[in-house]
Amino acid sequence: MVSSIRSKLRNFIATMAAPPDLRLSLAFTAGEPFHCPPSSTVTSSSFLGFLRNCPNLASTRIAKVHDHRFHLSPSVGRKALKLHTSVSCDGFAQETGNSEVECSPNAQSGLDFEEMKQRFLSFKKQTYMKKLEHFRALAEMQFPKFMVIACVDSRVCPSNILGFQPGEAFMIRNVANIVPPLECGPTETNAALEFAVNTLQVENIFIVGHSDCAGIQTLMSMQEENSSFTEKWVANAKAAKFTAEADASHLSFEQQCKHCEKESINRSLLNLLTYPWIEEKVSKGLLSVHGGYYDFHNCTFEKWTIDYEESSIGQGRLSVKDTVLWC
Repeated sequence: MVSSIRSKLRNFIATMAAPPDLRLSLAFTAGEPFHCPPSSTVTSSSFLGFLRNCPNLASTRIAKVHDHRFHLSPSVGRKALKLHTSVSCDGFAQETGNSEVECSPNAQSGLDFEEMKQRFLSFKKQTYMKKLEHFRALAEMQFPKFMVIACVDSRVCPSNILGFQPGEAFMIRNVANIVPPLECGPTETNAALEFAVNTLQVENIFIVGHSDCAGIQTLMSMQEENSSFTEKWVANAKAAKFTAEADASHLSFEQQCKHCEKESINRSLLNLLTYPWIEEKVSKGLLSVHGGYYDFHNCTFEKWTIDYEESSIGQGRLSVKDTVLWC
C-alpha cells in the first residue's frame, strides 16, 4: 500500500514538473483519465501502447517534446526514459534505457519508409502471391547455384543488375568485394563462403566489382599506416595496389584505380584457391569461379572464368578464360 502511494506521488511530481505540453503525456501514466479518438483502439494500458494506437496524440503532443527536452525537477531526478518519435500518422514512441527524450532525426518525414512499404506490398502482390508455391518451397529450403561476392556500394546491387531472383544466389557484400586469403584468418566473408560451398553446395562463385569503387580509391591513396576500419580491411587487397601502381604508373590516378578495381577482383579469385575446400572442388570440376566488372558509366559488364589448369597459387599467377563483354 505504501509503495503504491509513493509510486503515485512520484508520478504526480513528475507531471507537475514537466512543461504544460508534456503533462498530458505524463498524466496518462499517473492514472489521470484520457480519451483516445473514437476511431482508435487502445490495446495496451501503458503510455507507450497508448501512443502507438493514438496517432493523433503522437503527432500533436509528442512532437513538442523536442522543444522542451524533458526538464524535470532536481528533486525528482531523471527517469531512465528515452523516446524516439515520428510525427507521421504512423508515428510511435518506444522506451529505452536512457535518460533523455529526443526526437528522431527523421521525425519530419516518413516518406522513405512509406515508399518502402508500398514497394513491399507491391512485391507481395505482384511477385510473392503469384509465385506462392515457389516461395513456400523456399521457406523450407534453399538451393542457390551461385555464391556472389559484391561490393556494399548502393549503386551495385547484384539482384538488380544481374536479375537474381529469390533462392538463386547466396550473397555477401563487403567494401570493395574483397576475398582475403586463408592466412588472414576468419572473417564474415570466408564464413559465408564455407557455408555456401560446403553446406549449400553452390556450383559457382562469382566476384563482382565495379567502376568508381570508393574502397579501391581508399586503397590506392592510403599510406602504410592503416588507422581506420576501412583501411585495415582494404589492405587485404594491397597486392592488387602494388600491381596497379607498377603497371599503370604512367596513367592518371583515376585510371590507376580502374586498373586496380579489376586487378583486385583477380587477386580475390586467386585467394579463393587458398581455401582447400574450394580448390578441391574447383580441381574436380565441381565448382567454377568467375569474376565480373560492372561499369555503371556506360552500363557494360565484363565476365570471365578462372582457368584452373593454367593458374598457380604459389606463383601468384591467374589465368582466365571465357571472357565476354555484355553491352
